[in-house]
Amino acid sequence: MGTTSTKRTSSTIGLTGNLWLNREDHKFLGGDRIVLLEKIDELGSITRAAKAVGISYKTAWDTVNLINNLAEKPLVDRLTGGKGGGGTSLTAEGKKIIAQYNTIQEEHRKFLDNLENRLGDTGSLYKFLRRISMKVSARNTFSGSVSKITKGAVNAEVTLSLKGGVPLTAVVTNGAIDNLGLSTGNEAYAIVKASSVIIGTDLHDAKLSARNIFCGTIAKIIEGPVNTEVDVEIGGGNTVSAVITHDSAKRLELKVGGHACTLFKASSVIIGVS
Repeated sequence: MGTTSTKRTSSTIGLTGNLWLNREDHKFLGGDRIVLLEKIDELGSITRAAKAVGISYKTAWDTVNLINNLAEKPLVDRLTGGKGGGGTSLTAEGKKIIAQYNTIQEEHRKFLDNLENRLGDTGSLYKFLRRISMKVSARNTFSGSVSKITKGAVNAEVTLSLKGGVPLTAVVTNGAIDNLGLSTGNEAYAIVKASSVIIGTDLHDAKLSARNIFCGTIAKIIEGPVNTEVDVEIGGGNTVSAVITHDSAKRLELKVGGHACTLFKASSVIIGVS
């Protein structure tokens, strides 16, 4: 949970707080995401919810995917139904999280009201928070626990167990293992660029060198003049996003609700810890 503070004038200190629920120091749920979830619950449509909160359909989907990937249990349940269609609702876990957030938000405001007159100049704190803030451009971020580490002469193979027991394999240097302090049982994050993900169909019997092959249901397709973005739900509340060429998407005849497999090399995975 975190807040930011701002200085109104040189003589008056005023606190405004942006409340976030964090998972392992990664921002998970904040006010804007809670509002989106509430609108999804109210309207039953991610398209209408996005319009109601003033964001694009694509941004709404990306946000829902990130929330579901980082949550212990999925917060949003989606029923596919074609481009821009399908019903969307909150799971029981999603409704519980919203209620808990609103309770914390109420207490948070009371805390800031009591604290406001006791603080001095918070400018240095604000600058520090700005410096340490970090955003990751990679579309795929998964949380899990280290289930296996196999060290070689130079590199090491790391296996993460994602939600639902889905295994993900990464190859990193031995030095990275030591620097990150990785060991079996540690919590860690796997980060994969969407451009590193390959989409295929009917690959269950294929022999491929890629270590990470996840098959599932196509949840979203956003077509562009050159590239097409494809999201595949692979189970356990995990979604893999890929960016492929428009021609490839057409050739594969990809459709929302259809089956597809995502592939990426172990060397394309970045491992991070909090």
